[in-house]
Amino acid sequence: MFSKKTVILTALFIVTFFSSCLFMPQIPGKSYHGPVPPLTDEQMVLRKQLCKDVTKLAGDIGDRNVSTEYKNLCKAANFIEESFVETGYMVLRQGYEVSQYGLKGRECYNLETEITGSEKPDEIVVVGAHYDSLEGTPGANDNASGVAALLALARSSVDSKPVRTLRFVAFVNEEPPFFQSDDMGSFVYARRCRERNENIVAMLSLETIGYYTDEPESQSFPIGLMDFVFPTTGNFISFVSNIKSHKLLSDVTGFFRQYAKFPSEAACLPEQIVGVAWSDQWSFWQNGYPGIMVTDTAPFRYPYYHTSEDTPDKINYDWFAYLVDMLEKVVARLSDSKS
Repeated sequence: MFSKKTVILTALFIVTFFSSCLFMPQIPGKSYHGPVPPLTDEQMVLRKQLCKDVTKLAGDIGDRNVSTEYKNLCKAANFIEESFVETGYMVLRQGYEVSQYGLKGRECYNLETEITGSEKPDEIVVVGAHYDSLEGTPGANDNASGVAALLALARSSVDSKPVRTLRFVAFVNEEPPFFQSDDMGSFVYARRCRERNENIVAMLSLETIGYYTDEPESQSFPIGLMDFVFPTTGNFISFVSNIKSHKLLSDVTGFFRQYAKFPSEAACLPEQIVGVAWSDQWSFWQNGYPGIMVTDTAPFRYPYYHTSEDTPDKINYDWFAYLVDMLEKVVARLSDSKS
């Protein structure tokens, strides 16, 4: 016999899941099925740079967090700032002191750079990734992969003239104990944007995006019913939004599928479902902005998630490089949109 609690929770999951399906936007295109194409010469150069940046953050610097490895956190911030500057950007450091867990007085920084829009400068597209790692972990996939992609997207965009303002932001303090708190770096950032009445029309959170496998049954889900809808092989990139960000989800997934020969899935789900709000897009949702998470689904696929084995050698750099090259096209479409 099932307990009353189990029955109630199961019923809630079923109702929540199928209710979300009613709100699922019509996603343009279809997910690609087949081998990812061999890398071009330009993509091979990108692959080398991505590997270099991941190794710098997760290998040379390693564990980086305000709690136990504050010096390394500062080293990571300096590396990111230097990378932006070398590309040709001016960098704004948004500093704040954490106020919790006996760490008051330690200054932390979000790092922002931007290209002002040529026609719609007041419409802002934010591409972001957190650069801290969980205490005790080198954080290669989570989230040196996201930061390496952020830097690559910034490099590829530096000479562009977008219609909308395009911002690249490296966030601090995404990981516990600051996750979904007032001291979460992206929350501090998004709140200040709201206080300034900035019009952020799209936010992309690059979260753990470097691990892919063709191993059958390598993909799991927070709700058992989801394996009837989504693939159970962990070889796809996932675009995840809350209900209010459904249009952005549709646009981004549609743009990606126009260009990419890379498996992709999109999920528009209530924030309460486990995993849906597990990154910096959550902070923008709390402040009324549309946002999506771009992710390999992290713990639902990646066996080294939040462990000391999350090292640079675990990344699938061929797939990772191809993905980032396709995301460059998505960011260009978002920032040049005239809609």
